[in-house]
Order: sequence, then C-alpha cells, then structure tokens
Amino acid sequence: MVKIRLARMGQKKVPVYRIVVQEASKPRNGECIDQLGYYDPNTNPSTIKLDLEKTQDWIRKGAQPTTVVNKLIKAAKKENK
Repeated sequence: MVKIRLARMGQKKVPVYRIVVQEASKPRNGECIDQLGYYDPNTNPSTIKLDLEKTQDWIRKGAQPTTVVNKLIKAAKKENK
C-alpha cells in the first residue's frame, strides 16, 4: 500500500518535515517514491508548501494520505484560495 506521509528532517528538537509518497512498509525516513512538498511547524504561522496537483494525482492513483497530511492538504487548499 502506498501512503502520503511526513518524513522528519531538521535538527534535534527543531523538526522540519517533507511530505512524501512512500510504501507503507518502509521506515519513516526511508526511500520515498516522490516528494510533494514540506511543512515547517517552527515558523509563525507554520509554513506549508505543497504541490496540490501532484498530490491529487497520487490520491487518484490510490495513495492514502495520513490524518496529519490530510489536515495539511486542507490547510494548503485554504491558503491558495
């Protein structure tokens, strides 16, 4: 099963996340199929950069976003309007 999920980057106690398409059985920071964007919760307000077209394409292909990524997609859509 293919998932759209977060991969943790950044320094200790200062996380930055990449939004990636990855096989569910792979480790969190393992090899990814595609990178869709990034999320930085350390800025005020949080920074979300996401390629919505690519994301929708992967969802149409059957990739399942996690609950957190679903919230980020909705926030990115609201931000682009």
